Amino acid sequence: MVDVPSGAVGNPRPSRFDESTLVIPRLPWLTSRRKEALIAYIFLAPWIFGFLLFTAGAMIYSLRLSFFDTNLLTTNTWVGLDNYRDLVDDPIFWKALRITATYTAIVVPVGTVLALVIALMLNEKLILSGVWRTLYYLPAVVSGVAVAVVWNWVLNPSSDGLMNQFLAIFGIERLRWFSSSQWALPGMILIALWGTGSNMLLYLAGLQSIPSDVKEASRVDGAGAIRSFFTVTLPLLTPTIFFNVVINIIGAFQVFTAVAVVTEGGPNNATLTMVYLLYREAFTTFQFGDASAIAWVLFVIILFFTMILVRSSSTWVHYEGGLRK
Repeated sequence: MVDVPSGAVGNPRPSRFDESTLVIPRLPWLTSRRKEALIAYIFLAPWIFGFLLFTAGAMIYSLRLSFFDTNLLTTNTWVGLDNYRDLVDDPIFWKALRITATYTAIVVPVGTVLALVIALMLNEKLILSGVWRTLYYLPAVVSGVAVAVVWNWVLNPSSDGLMNQFLAIFGIERLRWFSSSQWALPGMILIALWGTGSNMLLYLAGLQSIPSDVKEASRVDGAGAIRSFFTVTLPLLTPTIFFNVVINIIGAFQVFTAVAVVTEGGPNNATLTMVYLLYREAFTTFQFGDASAIAWVLFVIILFFTMILVRSSSTWVHYEGGLRK
């Protein structure tokens, strides 16, 4: 008679991974809902830890630094609100604020209209529409440093600059661009407007999400293309416009890369933005207290404009169920 080894078919051995062999403690307080919440927090823990340490923690630490005269190495003197008073009396700070506000006031509305117009064109049935969409979106995925370097070549103040060569066709004399206090900021605005691809893509997605029967109903009612756009398309696109405008305002107030790579705030502080002033105070003169004060002033300004948009959105942002409440 042949012996059947343990674990064979005739004499099965319980698997070490069999759930029936596991002893799971039953906790009366751990309901299914709480268990799901616990699992969610476990997966969120790395992000929460990173946010508390590198974002919230850094913000709190910078708020503390704004009340000190410190270089983080040898000097660490409590000065209270003196850093903020110095900003009020500093003409360079007010110039940086004016330049940043001017940049934002031009880039945000012009960029919004430009991206929307491009999205409207690409939403039509065009030959090689996928290629055109890719070409318009491509600038949005290119590194900011690479974009700044390319535009520094395009806006070269010499007659060899690509933009000056283009303007010469129309008889316009060469412009000095980043070598001129008058044209340096417009050059920065051109760089920003060139990268409208991400906004265009969101508008295109918003346009394609509008139900076709709504457009057809407006045509049946006798609305032309222009009236249909302003009475149907544009109201249904306001949630996308609201999102883009908020994000663009935040980004415009924090413009830094192009300024740091191309002009370093010059010439004659003509492109000195708030963030670049902050950077210069912190890592050139090592006045981290003044830099932190600038950071918090900028935070309050961005928060102010964001809250205005959020508050006003109830009057102009339309959803399928009506206005945003």
